[in-house]
Amino acid sequence: MIFTRALLHALLAGLAIAAPSISKRKVAFNWGSDKLRGVNIGGWLVLEPWITPSIFDKLGRNDIVDEFTLGQKLGQDAALTILREHWNSWVTWEDFNKIKQSGFNLVRIPIGYWAYDTFDSPYVSGAAVYIDAAIDWARSLGLKIIIDLHGAPGSQNGFDNSGEKTANPAWQTGNTVSQTLQVLKTISAKYAQPSYQDVIIGIQLLNEPLIGRVDLGVLKQFYRDGFGQVRDTSDTTVVLHDGFNTPSSWNNFLTPSDNNAQNVAIDHHEYQIFSPGEVAMSPAQHAQTVCARIPNYNGADKWTFVGEWTGAMTDCAKYLNGFGVGARYDGTFNGAGGSSYVGSCAFANDLSKWTQAQKDQTRTYIETQMSAFEAKTQGWVWWNFKTESAPEWDAFKLIDAGIFPQPFSDRKSSLIC
Repeated sequence: MIFTRALLHALLAGLAIAAPSISKRKVAFNWGSDKLRGVNIGGWLVLEPWITPSIFDKLGRNDIVDEFTLGQKLGQDAALTILREHWNSWVTWEDFNKIKQSGFNLVRIPIGYWAYDTFDSPYVSGAAVYIDAAIDWARSLGLKIIIDLHGAPGSQNGFDNSGEKTANPAWQTGNTVSQTLQVLKTISAKYAQPSYQDVIIGIQLLNEPLIGRVDLGVLKQFYRDGFGQVRDTSDTTVVLHDGFNTPSSWNNFLTPSDNNAQNVAIDHHEYQIFSPGEVAMSPAQHAQTVCARIPNYNGADKWTFVGEWTGAMTDCAKYLNGFGVGARYDGTFNGAGGSSYVGSCAFANDLSKWTQAQKDQTRTYIETQMSAFEAKTQGWVWWNFKTESAPEWDAFKLIDAGIFPQPFSDRKSSLIC
């Protein structure tokens, strides 16, 4: 591996140059009363082809579809050259400053297990040091952070956002669970320290474990063990993803009545685009579906928030369903469930091609979700802060176009729910 520790520190020093002088500042956040209004820093420390398609398009290959195959097919040195350039440029202090100035109070930062230990997999290490840069930027601006373990050994869901797109996710086989806990121990031992609690308000043990493809009992024991590792260091809030079940399905688990577990939050994700029926809905139906799902948040015994959501009402973003895979909306998706033509995706990559009606409908959809999530949960974390060419998902583009409310309280739509 050519990426030495000395080089990592040199790069981090370079990253910090653009930031103002940094001093530790205590900015209170109270789980249970304060609202999360955050944004995800996706596609940075875990590649996603639809967020940065240029990385994959430049390679001109159809066998490199995720970060796993990037290292596997190119070799680690060549992959590292690509990744290092991306890590240094995709996120900057200026991005964090725009996030702060736009009114967000938190960033959720996905990272893969391989940033800490590859366990002899094809992945490339080197991303972990950038978490420290992000912490410095966030601290200087008064932003909070949730560190999110987005990819586990073998993949916990088979999605490319776990690092490895596969039809057979292998997390929970062999020693993959113990390897994940080993990585979480490293993360917790450092970032759960009280000295980081002014900025890090949560450690998410695992993103989107796909219940049905992973064993629920094994997942629960993993959550217990990961919770214990964080508690070995401090009382930093532990975040559990609900596995696409309702938040209340996790009631009586890791609660004060369950071994006196404290400071546990549930993350639920809301999307309406990953089935033919959903992409066929009208904008009004999408908004009404938000209302119809509100009861899903009733009765949860833990702090609950929506850790991912979007303004997208189509799956038209290039590579959203995987590198080289089409969209359900225009009938070019040939994966599970198939697709049939609903409409053209010609608008998807260029906000200037949107009609005023599309802009207004997207704003209504966004506002409906914001109102529902703020009323029923601890708040929300939008996916994603920016993209190369997917404006339906891009907070910065939507803000600049007047589609994402500024300030967040500026609602132009009638209350739907």
